[in-house]
Amino acid sequence: MQPDVSFVIAAYNAEATLGRAIDSALAQREASVEVIVVDDGSSDATLELACTHADARVRVLALETNRGPGGARNAGLDAARGRWVAVLDSDDAVLPGRLAAMIARAEQSSTEMAVDNIAVIREDGTPPEVMFPERYLEDLANLTLADFIGGNVVFESTFNFGYMKPIFLREYLERHRLRYDENLRIGEDYILLASALANGGRCAVEPAVGYAYHVRKGSISRVLELHHIEAMQRADAAFEASNTLDTEARKAFTRRTRSLSQAASFLSLVEHIKQRSPLKAIRTALGDPAAVRHLRMPIAVRLRRVARQFAYRPGK
Repeated sequence: MQPDVSFVIAAYNAEATLGRAIDSALAQREASVEVIVVDDGSSDATLELACTHADARVRVLALETNRGPGGARNAGLDAARGRWVAVLDSDDAVLPGRLAAMIARAEQSSTEMAVDNIAVIREDGTPPEVMFPERYLEDLANLTLADFIGGNVVFESTFNFGYMKPIFLREYLERHRLRYDENLRIGEDYILLASALANGGRCAVEPAVGYAYHVRKGSISRVLELHHIEAMQRADAAFEASNTLDTEARKAFTRRTRSLSQAASFLSLVEHIKQRSPLKAIRTALGDPAAVRHLRMPIAVRLRRVARQFAYRPGK
């Protein structure tokens, strides 16, 4: 019998948190699930933990070589059998009623995908926070391509929609041959949802919290690097070349393009300062004066904020 939802969990050296993620997926109410764990070449006990899980609804794929988060998720999508597919990060969790609420919301509005609200749980004991004001999401109702791109503009976005974990009708992904960009190690979530929306898909918004985003102490141990931004710029260029954008989406895309350029200039400027290369720093500043204003904030603070803008967590 076809499950309602296939959860895809890409796991790399996730022995400490994988059990929690799997158990939360299996605990869904009013929706049948299968859980596909894709071990992405872990060197710890991740694969053993997944293979020895007692629930028969858990399926395990072991990749021979590390393919990164996009590649691992693609392997899971290829193996999925559910009517819907949902991605769950190996160090996060979902609430028991999440899928039932999202599917009901999507079916009520006849959409091919849905997103929901997020609880940010810091494992240092800080009280959990809700990422998006519920009233804001209620008023939004449906997430358009322009909304989504506009919520992924570096330095400008009030709410970063890049953190959202959508569910997709699997048939929709298959019909449009949509998969993660395996060349991206960061921002692959953004490109997939943007592509799904650009292909005419509609996305319902469930205001209630259903996804628990866990922030481990020290989890952002590496800052965003210039090559990550450059990869995202290439992915955005490919996205633009293969999709037609309406007027509002085009405006948002132009803002995002400009913001990525500023982020690249800012990271280059920081690197030149660290290397004590004043002439290179001056050339970079003259080439993109807007990047200089971000130095008003302490560099370490700004770097962390830029990293968080892309939901960047090492090892994923």
